[in-house]
Amino acid sequence: MTVWDEVVGQEAAVEVLQRAVTDTRSMTHAWLLTGPPGSGRSVAARAFAAALQCQAGGCGECHQCTTTLAGTHPDLTVVATDQVTIRIEEVRGLIGTAARTPSLGRFRVIVVEDADRMIERTTNVLLKAIEEPPPHTVWVLCAPSVQDVLPTIRSRCRAVPLRVPPPESVAELVVRRDGADPHVALAAARAAQSHVGLARRLARDPEARRRRSAVLDVARRIRGVGDAVLAAGELVDVAKAEAASSTTERDAAERAELLRALGATDGQTLPPRLRSQVKQLEDDQKRRATRRQRDVLDRSMVDLLSLYRDVLVVQLGADVDLVNGLDDADLAVVRALAADSTPEQTVRRMDAIGVARERLQGNVAPLLALEAMTIALRPQG
Repeated sequence: MTVWDEVVGQEAAVEVLQRAVTDTRSMTHAWLLTGPPGSGRSVAARAFAAALQCQAGGCGECHQCTTTLAGTHPDLTVVATDQVTIRIEEVRGLIGTAARTPSLGRFRVIVVEDADRMIERTTNVLLKAIEEPPPHTVWVLCAPSVQDVLPTIRSRCRAVPLRVPPPESVAELVVRRDGADPHVALAAARAAQSHVGLARRLARDPEARRRRSAVLDVARRIRGVGDAVLAAGELVDVAKAEAASSTTERDAAERAELLRALGATDGQTLPPRLRSQVKQLEDDQKRRATRRQRDVLDRSMVDLLSLYRDVLVVQLGADVDLVNGLDDADLAVVRALAADSTPEQTVRRMDAIGVARERLQGNVAPLLALEAMTIALRPQG
């Protein structure tokens, strides 16, 4: 067992990072790990951090390895956000952290997940710290691509690209870690398009698989404008409900904890100074719910893209595996749509989904973006 065991299908990237751990000539103070969602950027970043702290270069069993992988090592700082952007206050706090010498490990490692979620002025705060770091500080930034990070930052980092891992490798990990049935694991890995976290969720949760199949079935049910409008509303409502279910309990716990720290109780009239702290928490929670809703909607659109990709594969008779080919119900939807349309129509539908994703990222109202998309998905002529 080593720290690299969880970094699935990334042999080339692991080789680069391992060499940096063992060869000082290959080591640098700032790294940029890039790859599509689900490629394992954060997993690779933590594995690299553990290997840097480990005297054996990442044995996976010593105290340095286990605490770093668990996120509890005192010389590891991980910045992640479940909101729309990383706040400038969070980044400013890193500057002082980066200046401190390691207390137990060989390096002070700062991992910034979702580095693409820093706006320009936030990134500028980080620039000097990355440009002139203390000798024992290592920055590891994670982003979907180098283009998602400002040129001033990426020019000071060594980029390590991660690829989409093969679904077979992801399925093997799911079987090994979660004890899933191999057939279910492979179906989940393909449906997740090799997104490790999503594959594990689909393999373990029958309800998650049911929700995904319901999203795919939306394409089959759209026959006219009325169906399209109803389908768009349904997708938005599902996203809101899922976002609420994943944040409500956490929101309540955070509010109760803050009130306890302020020496107040829920329902009590608070003085202005304390009210501002509660208001800040509520604003943060709203931003988190907004991001979660967007993520759920984007995942639904990615699933629909995979559906129409499979439809096009069937229509063209291409000799490649289907993303949705292992579930009988999903396969039936693929075949029905392939028989009921032309390749040109399928491409136009895929384009409409791509436009909807861009609009959603541009803060267009979700319902409007999805209505335009679903109307474009209806049969033509």
